[in-house]
Amino acid sequence: MAAMKAELVAERLARAEVLAQLAEALAFKELAAHQALEIAKLRHQLYGRSAERSRQIIDQLELALVEAVGDATQAEIVAEEAANAAGVVPVRSFERKKPARAPLPEHLPRERVVEPAPCACDHCGSHRLVKVGEDVTETLEVIPRSWKVVQHVRERFSCRACEGFSQAPAPFHAIARGRAGPSLLAMILYEKYGQHVPLNRQAERYAREGVPIALSTLADQVGACAHALTPMAELIEAHVLAAGRIHGDDTPVPLLDKGKTKTARLWTYVRDDRPFGGADPPAVLFKFSDTRSGDHPKAHLKAYPTTRGGAILQADAFAGYNHLFEQARSPAPFIEAACWAHARRKFFEIASLPVKGKAGSAVQAAAPLATQAVKKIDELFAIEREINGATANERLATRTSQSAPLVANLFDWMSEQRQKLSRHAPVAAAMDYMLKRQPAFSVFLTDGRACLSNNAAERSLRPAALGRKAWLFAGSQAGGERAALIYTLIGTAKLNNIDPQAWLAHLLAHMPSWPASRLQELAPWNWKPAP
Repeated sequence: MAAMKAELVAERLARAEVLAQLAEALAFKELAAHQALEIAKLRHQLYGRSAERSRQIIDQLELALVEAVGDATQAEIVAEEAANAAGVVPVRSFERKKPARAPLPEHLPRERVVEPAPCACDHCGSHRLVKVGEDVTETLEVIPRSWKVVQHVRERFSCRACEGFSQAPAPFHAIARGRAGPSLLAMILYEKYGQHVPLNRQAERYAREGVPIALSTLADQVGACAHALTPMAELIEAHVLAAGRIHGDDTPVPLLDKGKTKTARLWTYVRDDRPFGGADPPAVLFKFSDTRSGDHPKAHLKAYPTTRGGAILQADAFAGYNHLFEQARSPAPFIEAACWAHARRKFFEIASLPVKGKAGSAVQAAAPLATQAVKKIDELFAIEREINGATANERLATRTSQSAPLVANLFDWMSEQRQKLSRHAPVAAAMDYMLKRQPAFSVFLTDGRACLSNNAAERSLRPAALGRKAWLFAGSQAGGERAALIYTLIGTAKLNNIDPQAWLAHLLAHMPSWPASRLQELAPWNWKPAP
């Protein structure tokens, strides 16, 4: 019996050792599959077709289409000229009628050019001609940019009674002791921050047009304009941070630092109540910082929200926002609303990877779960598209009846699938990202103001992300803060569908003499362009 017991114990120990070895082998296999998937994702990021590259491909195809249309038109004209020279009358085949071209804009001024009338009849040569009508052909033309010098003349008068002098007061300048008019200053600002044309390139172009302006002068004017426009930026900031819901995000910005660059951050906070039928105008606020510390959003949102129930902060899962959601926060905690588009992207990256190479088996094993998750999330976005622009109560009613069952089913499915996966499984991290933040992902089911995604903030950062390739880096901390201020003005103007350059010119022309108590009248949501 003792020998049998010893054999049984030895067999169990051997079996346990084999099972441990099998578990270890399985863990290594899963780890290898995870690493292979990570390598595939990195290769896809470096060499694959990203959204930006897809946009470039579309642009290239559109350019090729334009070139093809131009080639066809040119070839058709050459063929017609050759046929006319040879006396051949071409017979056109049946063609579908093309839609009529849209008329040229009615608001543009018209210049009437009357062609010389015939002196005799084209058929019989008689001079007895009577006008019976006319045909008008319109062509769109542009006048090259012209420069001018505006002279403000203030006549002086002498009094015959007291021999004193009287004269009109000097006009206000857009910037103190400045020689540039408001339209020129607005153009410089919009070219630099709206079109991402650095000041040195602007100076070169102005010199070619016969108006040399020193680069240092342009820089001085930008700084003076930023100071003059600060009150309007502060008004927009107060408007954004008084919202019941704010979108927040950030993007890296290179900052010059002792001969090299370091990574600074451009923060954005967007107020846009249009998705839930809000009447308040949209606006965007930008802030600049030299690091990505959580102290910066804490300082930006220090006094907000002031509402008793708290405001919604729609953002990604950046740890720097966590203190904003603490219940002990004063004056009130924000309500965290997670971004479903950000969560969907994690699954989509796995589902869209190509199945090839050594990582093919790992991708092939992970793709079905990731694809199924993407389809489930897409059903929620389809519902949101139908209720976009409806009131908060209408959105909440639709979400309660249609979206809530889908969300419950999605989280139940993820919880069930997650138990079958190891921590090294490719889709485990994407599932954990949502399961750990289920309350934040469910906020839109209890508040009709909340959005399903944080795309509003990401859209606001797109111009700055594209402009980095042109201006390369921010020259200083003050320069980054100045850029954030002008981005605030231009971004808010675009959200309110007005011309940023025209509005900036109006501000620079009127703000020096405008009462501070009436500054709201110049806000982009109240401004109307001159007819």
